[in-house]
Amino acid sequence: MKYVVREKMFAVGDDYWIEDEDGRKAFYVDGKALRVRETLELQDPSGAVLVVIHKKLISVRDAMTIERDGDVLVTVRKKRLTLLHEAYRAHLASGEELEIRGDLIGKEFDIEYEGERLARISRRWFSLRDAYAIDIERPDADAAMLIAIAICVDRLVVEED
Repeated sequence: MKYVVREKMFAVGDDYWIEDEDGRKAFYVDGKALRVRETLELQDPSGAVLVVIHKKLISVRDAMTIERDGDVLVTVRKKRLTLLHEAYRAHLASGEELEIRGDLIGKEFDIEYEGERLARISRRWFSLRDAYAIDIERPDADAAMLIAIAICVDRLVVEED
């Protein structure tokens, strides 16, 4: 299933819809303004909160966490040593890791688990500057979690520049 992110970079509180490939509203990103640390909620169309994304306040390397029901589900941060390309890792609470690699600045990257691609993030399909697609390749994958990881990587890369 493909999802389209048309991020409004200058919207108050960073609020925007993520649509499915048929143009239906699938997820809402609600940026919480006036918070000490950056906080985003990923909601379903009815407004139910699926995950909460936080920027870590104090960290040697920038990191973001994804929480579900108050528990940390994933921590996303830049991989320490990468020689030829930028890469990020998503550390799951279960101890497993997802690898995020590709052209992160150009928004052409993959989220992989043990060499299997779970999702592809691509701007290639769009002429709009602030739009990209998230193609969830496995039907049993947690779409909200993978979309939240893509949002984290996007935010962390933008802050790095």
